[in-house]
Amino acid sequence: MLEGIWSGLTTAASPINLLMVAVGCFVGTFIGMLPGLGPISAIALMIPITYGFDPATGLILMAGVYYGAIFGGSTSSILINAPGVAGTVATAFDGYPLARQGMAGKALAIAAYSSFSGGTIAAILLLIAAPSLAVVSRAFQSTDYFALMVLGLTAVAAFAGKGNVIKALLMTVVGLMLATVGSDPSMGVPRFTFGMIDLADGISFLLLAMATFALSEALMGIIRPKSDADRLREMEAQKNLGSMKVEKSEIKEMAPVIGRSSVLGFFVGVLPGAGATIASFLAYGIEQRLAGPKKGALFGKGSVRGLSAPETANNAACSGSFVPLLTLGIPGSGTTAIMLGALISYGIQPGPQLFERNPEVFWSVIISMYIGNVILLVLNLPLIPYIARVLAVPSTVLLPMIVFFSLIGVYFVSFNTFDIHLMVLFAVVAVALRLLDFPMAPMLLGFILGGMMEENLRRALSIYNDSWSFLWERGLTLSILIIAALVLFVPMIGPKITAALARRKETAGEGG
Repeated sequence: MLEGIWSGLTTAASPINLLMVAVGCFVGTFIGMLPGLGPISAIALMIPITYGFDPATGLILMAGVYYGAIFGGSTSSILINAPGVAGTVATAFDGYPLARQGMAGKALAIAAYSSFSGGTIAAILLLIAAPSLAVVSRAFQSTDYFALMVLGLTAVAAFAGKGNVIKALLMTVVGLMLATVGSDPSMGVPRFTFGMIDLADGISFLLLAMATFALSEALMGIIRPKSDADRLREMEAQKNLGSMKVEKSEIKEMAPVIGRSSVLGFFVGVLPGAGATIASFLAYGIEQRLAGPKKGALFGKGSVRGLSAPETANNAACSGSFVPLLTLGIPGSGTTAIMLGALISYGIQPGPQLFERNPEVFWSVIISMYIGNVILLVLNLPLIPYIARVLAVPSTVLLPMIVFFSLIGVYFVSFNTFDIHLMVLFAVVAVALRLLDFPMAPMLLGFILGGMMEENLRRALSIYNDSWSFLWERGLTLSILIIAALVLFVPMIGPKITAALARRKETAGEGG
């Protein structure tokens, strides 16, 4: 193992590979900042460029693009509420409110520090435990993945304001319903397409995210124009846009969050098919529960914890997703699926034998992750004061720009005008729901997890001959489902039980 690490360090530290890490991080960060583009498109474009490269060099470049895009995706989420990368949707929940409060510089700095910490801790864990984690990852079956998706859905309570749990659950159901639009994954039969060929492939996540966040935000700005007092307040707030100072108290608050979210994100990333999006939602939901009633109420309004948790988890999950790719040959996400194809085109077969046959490829990619995280931090921190100035643009200019980039971003993915029409329809519906105080995040959560839930449920039912007995026959599945039930119901029932016990105690005191 030490020999392999030394070989990887020598390979990763060569001038050409250091240059490739820097180029990958820069390109990825830039693409991640643009709403509508993501790491999958960027890496797909990089494959032809890397054909003449050494396999380790090509993979290092693509890995740099991958975590650079996740790192940069937080910028558009924080500044204009346009999470073009799925892994940064949860970042917008508290990053955008912080930016609106005149703390865009601080929000971007917190995101940068959290991303660096999560990526670094995950790279160290990957270095130490990759071979062992491959065995753990292999132990998970379809039934366990289904239970894991159910656990992910319990994070819905984190996105519900006080008294809005029912609304959050309804929006989750809407998200699950939207996930069923398109062709049936096992039978290939069209469903809920209303005879429209354009819906045969389902609804794009990017389209839904941009419609419910970026475009609906722009429409809300038009429907509810700012008063003169609000404009003056924003002008005062813009004077502090470039401030990146993070207070000691905030660092103390972030430190345990970063530790927990890094480990959680890494282990979620290790599971094939989970990835950065689920990791960020889970981390956000868990931290909201652990924050307590007082600090938990700040989530969604500009909480430091609420921003740090998903940013840490999504970067940690990026590193974790390389475990199933390199050790089992199973892609952990859509992006690593493209990398798998690139590796095979290089003549390298990822899997258990990769350690022995191509140790320099395996270890150089892992070591380059830490180098890449350092480059990303050095690259992004000096640019934050300038990036944050986006919010200083008058709303009369910024809102049309958001509309333009949202529409163009979705069009460039599919080159289909139907998607633009559908996006506008979703945005109008989202505005109506937001005016009625329905949260949008649960719908996205349901949509993201819906497809994976259905796929794993069908596979589990097929294995168990259409019997639901897998829910209690497999110990790991049952354990995850019990945790999910506790996570969902304890916060609902807990306060009522506490209040009832307090009343009984008072009654007993009066009677005594």
